[in-house]
Amino acid sequence: MIFLDSDVVIDFLRQFPPAIDWFDSIDNDEDMVLSGFVIMELIQGCQNKVAQEKLQSELITYEIVWPSPDHCHQALNIFTQYHLSHNIGLIDVLIGQTAVELGVPLYTFNQKHYQVIPYLQTIQPYEK
Repeated sequence: MIFLDSDVVIDFLRQFPPAIDWFDSIDNDEDMVLSGFVIMELIQGCQNKVAQEKLQSELITYEIVWPSPDHCHQALNIFTQYHLSHNIGLIDVLIGQTAVELGVPLYTFNQKHYQVIPYLQTIQPYEK
């Protein structure tokens, strides 16, 4: 399972060559998984209905996952503890905690955003 953050998906959608090469190198048997919160972030970035419909059609092949209530409570605790001292965003905590719950690394370039989440492993998938 490959759990992607929004920055990696954006690079792919924008046809950034290193992202395309990395996606092409992934075994076809690997499931590409997105947090529902990542989907929401991507939709939020759409400027109009045409762009949103195009995005939704491109994301149809991804599995969408959500954190369990227990992991939402853990995300709340992490957010409460670190939002002031580390400026961590609510959505980032929920995405990171979902990766922890799934027991998989989060593929992202925003390692700094996620560094305070216990047990979360992040991987930078390609060079920028």
